[in-house]
Amino acid sequence: MTRKVFVAGAGMIPFKKPGTSDTYDVMGATATRQALADAGVDYNLVQQAYVGYVYGDSTCGQKALYDVGMSGIPVINVNNNCATGSSALFLARQAVASGAVECALALGFEFMGPGALKSVWTDRPSALERALNLTDKLVGKTEGMSNAIRQFAGAGQTHMRKHGTKLETFAKIRAKASRHAANNPLAVFRTVVSTEDVMNAPMLWDGVLTRLMACPPTCGAAAAIVVSEAFARKHGLRTDVLIAAQSLTTDRASSFESDMIRLVGFDMTREGARQVYEQASIGPQDVDVIELHDCFAQNELLTYEGLGLCDEGCAEKLVNDGDNTYGGKWVVNPSGGLLSKGHPLGATGLAQCYEMVQQLRGNADQRQVAGARNALTHNLGLGGACVVTLYQKHD
Repeated sequence: MTRKVFVAGAGMIPFKKPGTSDTYDVMGATATRQALADAGVDYNLVQQAYVGYVYGDSTCGQKALYDVGMSGIPVINVNNNCATGSSALFLARQAVASGAVECALALGFEFMGPGALKSVWTDRPSALERALNLTDKLVGKTEGMSNAIRQFAGAGQTHMRKHGTKLETFAKIRAKASRHAANNPLAVFRTVVSTEDVMNAPMLWDGVLTRLMACPPTCGAAAAIVVSEAFARKHGLRTDVLIAAQSLTTDRASSFESDMIRLVGFDMTREGARQVYEQASIGPQDVDVIELHDCFAQNELLTYEGLGLCDEGCAEKLVNDGDNTYGGKWVVNPSGGLLSKGHPLGATGLAQCYEMVQQLRGNADQRQVAGARNALTHNLGLGGACVVTLYQKHD
């Protein structure tokens, strides 16, 4: 049994630098209240809640939601690395689509510290052990360079070597993100930077990555209320944003076959996109607006190819032709993306959802993509998990 699932409400708080935000429970409760108010639903009508975060003890979800209400519903805590927020949404949508519940909450938050991502559990094998071993082999170890940089920038370096992609192309992507974020009051960075500014930023990897090409650690929260059509009708809720298709993919053996691009999720992205296009009976050419996982400018470029926006090796031309911004074929990351809006790990996928709800409702103000009807999101976590979601304007 599969039923239509609608996003009846969405909430998102302003993303902030570490050390300047509220605690995770306050952020989570605030985003939840916003989503409930946006939907016009009382918390007592929510039948299940899926709460995503990466850094935190077990049952942090209950801690956040108990401040909203204590109705005794199932609260399931979700951790799928940087794809955590969309994984929570995947489970909430699945619960409604299957008929298990009529109304579910997906919430994501993250309370991060400054600096590069760190492993907490160092007394046991890393979940990324297989990937890191291959990274050591293909990229080598560099003192002081984070694993995320070695992996994603290493994948960008592979693209440069294979296809002649210029460092300046990644800088153009970062500059585009800043122009979009300037119109987003919820973004952590709203200052516009030029391609030259990005190129002149301190080098984190000589000839491969500057500081501005990497997303910042961020604190924040976002939430969504998903409902069945019958529930929406019964309670007079809006049904203008439909989750038309969704996939959650994990690694196959090809991810670890001696290629940095595939190691950072290219095949997960490609398969996830294929499933979504097939479910919705559309192609990438039918998509109007995209929020994708630009944790590094390099990964945005790789994802253009993974989502089928262009052939492998052709993403630089897409950038140079302006087909990733207003006036081009697609508007990519109108929110500013992870690079400028910020990347609180557990909240990112639901922040993407929030942006698409605004776009499809026509409420995105200066970020609005004219006539948007098909909105695609892509949320990636190494380890690995990739969630691709298609939202459609429902008349």
